[in-house]
Amino acid sequence: SNPFEVKVNRQKFNILGRKTKNDVGLPGVSRSKAIRKRTQTLLKEYKEREKTNVFKDKRFGEYDTKISPEEKMIRRFTLERQQNYGKKNIYNLNEDEELTHYGQSLAEIEKLNDIVDSDSDTEERGTLSAELTAAHFGGGGGLLRKKTSSGQQDEEEEKPKSRKGLIEEMIAKSKQEKQERQTLRESALELTEKLDNDWKEIQTLIAHKTPKAERKDKELEKPKPDEYDMIVRELGFEMKAKPSERMKTEEELAKEEQARLQKLEADRLRRMRGIEEEANKKKPSHISADDLADGFILDKDDRHLLSYKDGKLNIENEGEEEEEEEDGGKEDDENEEEGEEESSNEGEEESANEDEEDVAADSHSDLESDLESEEEAAGNKEQNKHKTNKSESQNVEELDPEMEAARSELPYTFTVPESYETFKSLLDGRTVEQQLIILERIQKCNHPSLAVGNKAKLEKLFGFLLEYIGELATLDLPELRRIDKLVLPLYSLCQMFPEAASDSVKFILRDAAHDMEEVIEVKGHATFPGLDTLIYLKITSLLFPTSDFWHPVVTPAFIYMSQLLTKCRITTLQDVIKGLFVCCLFLEYVSLSRRFVPELINFLLGVLHISLPKKQAQGYTVVHPFTPVGKNLELLLVCDKKDLESWQKQNLPLSIVTRLKETSQTEMNHIRLSCLALCYDLIKKCAALYESLPSFHEIMHPIRILLRQHVPVNEYPEKMQEWYGSALKELENKVKHYTPLICEKKKPVPLKQYTPKIVKVLEFGRIQGGSKKEQEGKQLIRKHRRELKGAIREIRKDNQFLARMQLSEIMERDAARKRKVKELLGSLATQEGEWKAMKRKKGKN
Repeated sequence: SNPFEVKVNRQKFNILGRKTKNDVGLPGVSRSKAIRKRTQTLLKEYKEREKTNVFKDKRFGEYDTKISPEEKMIRRFTLERQQNYGKKNIYNLNEDEELTHYGQSLAEIEKLNDIVDSDSDTEERGTLSAELTAAHFGGGGGLLRKKTSSGQQDEEEEKPKSRKGLIEEMIAKSKQEKQERQTLRESALELTEKLDNDWKEIQTLIAHKTPKAERKDKELEKPKPDEYDMIVRELGFEMKAKPSERMKTEEELAKEEQARLQKLEADRLRRMRGIEEEANKKKPSHISADDLADGFILDKDDRHLLSYKDGKLNIENEGEEEEEEEDGGKEDDENEEEGEEESSNEGEEESANEDEEDVAADSHSDLESDLESEEEAAGNKEQNKHKTNKSESQNVEELDPEMEAARSELPYTFTVPESYETFKSLLDGRTVEQQLIILERIQKCNHPSLAVGNKAKLEKLFGFLLEYIGELATLDLPELRRIDKLVLPLYSLCQMFPEAASDSVKFILRDAAHDMEEVIEVKGHATFPGLDTLIYLKITSLLFPTSDFWHPVVTPAFIYMSQLLTKCRITTLQDVIKGLFVCCLFLEYVSLSRRFVPELINFLLGVLHISLPKKQAQGYTVVHPFTPVGKNLELLLVCDKKDLESWQKQNLPLSIVTRLKETSQTEMNHIRLSCLALCYDLIKKCAALYESLPSFHEIMHPIRILLRQHVPVNEYPEKMQEWYGSALKELENKVKHYTPLICEKKKPVPLKQYTPKIVKVLEFGRIQGGSKKEQEGKQLIRKHRRELKGAIREIRKDNQFLARMQLSEIMERDAARKRKVKELLGSLATQEGEWKAMKRKKGKN
């Protein structure tokens, strides 16, 4: 054998104990061996499937004496026909079976004469007379002779007719046949008409009309339609639902809004200049001499009444009217010049476009160009200058109220300011509603989808607005209501550009944190920031999600607030108010995430501590920035009974921080009590928020001790006592959700050890579980599946082998049949040649 043809089946891994088959072998050896085995067994059975080695007499009724011989012959004949009738193989079309067509054998049919349809309209189509075929297909010789068909044995030759005579005779016969057919058709039509008339006469006798009285009775007897039927009919006549319009995209809405604002701005500029709507319309274009004036519409009555003065025709009225029209046009021009000086850049562009259109319309007018000369035009220009100067002076003195209203009205289109100074000048001196309208129009006119650079401009606008809010907060009287309204456009800009908004807010918080760190490094302690920083922290919770585990803006704000509660010293009442505001912000931040904030609990404990009188014995510890000893320990302590009795709970606005120095002592005491009431409220909210924590009781234990043992409840007013009681009740009524961990004194008793469960591993790498019977059952199932697959594979191969053998038999029969047909055709061709040669010899003889 050729060593290059040897096939080596290499294994990927060498496994101990595994038996391998056919490691080395020749290509195709196993397949040829299988084919040889099938030819010796399966093919032999297939060929001998209808053969027997025993002779049996299977003739019907051979040994039956009860059946007559005629019946035997009839039954045998029918059985023989039945055996020959059924095909042995449905896919074999080459069996020796006689095929017929209309009772005639296809083998015996030599010629198939197709019926040729003629061009006549008769029912007897396709029949050709002998003369016609002889005339057209006779070959020419038959036209000159006429054969007579007679029973006489002596054939007498008559005179041959000419071709013309034969054709005329043939035409006459065809006309005669056509006439006969026409008469038959006409007679058939006459018969049908007669039958129709007779049927109509009979039908009138059969028909029976009901009288009118009976008809009315039947109509009255008809049942009225039900309510359900009427409702169904009404629903059928109702209008069908129409499809709604397509939802517009954000870009389409922005374009429509921009176009609307531009149109409103153009109307405002027109009203500000005092231009009427009719004058604002475009002048008609040039009309040529060939124009038929199909679209001409008479706007006004230009007819003049004839009048005579001193026996002469009065023409002065016409001249006066023309002068008035000229003066009106000049006044319009003067108003337009004023509007150009006072309007914005957009108004200048629009007026310039209008002037260009007017100039273009005047340049196309042929009549004016023919009548006026260049000298007259120069004179008119000088006169116009003098008149415009006069009209300007008059308009300054007397202004139209509509123009004043248009000037005082807000513009509808704005450009994004490039600097903070321009932005501030745009908003200063406006009401809150006007500022909101301006910001809204800036966003709509400069939407990012309308131009490429609008996105960067609006991102700058967010920073300008944030800076403007901080400046409003640093005023002597901070405008908190205005800030509250301006948060709405700030939120919309943040939704449009979240990355730029987060960067700007992070920048402000980073600067505030750096400033606090610098102050701590220099002084060792820090103070609470201004009102603007606190407002920025509040805005952060409104613009960004506070429930995330980590957020690029909220997380730094969270850390900064915790540093404020731990590093800023409490020296004044302002610091207490600011700290309580930060505590409120903390609760707002963690309301959804329920994150624990220890700085919040410690600050509330310190606020309660500075509201108590000095005592030596304490059951709690105070954490920085509060100290157990110092001069600022009684910031919230109120000893005046009159102030305690006159106090009523009130909200603490942030603006109160800036005007604490101007308040009286009574108002200061009332503010202290309001801070204490707010602290109780925050303790109650913290207890409701953190009740699910395992260490809730340990966290709130210092506040509980302070409320129970050290708070002088009896000195407080009734409303304060209610707040105190609700806060203490909220802390004590919480159920413990866990048992504290305690070290056991005795060692735990170990569990009893049982004998290990040993499982025999039958095959490496497979999970074997269960008892021995279960394992044997699973192994038998696997072997059965493997054998079943092998059996199915062998059956398929056997079927393929038999199909190949049957196909080879069919091919051999087809080849033999073709060979026989070829031999028969060859023998027929030789016979035909011999016959033609014999005929040719006879003709020569």
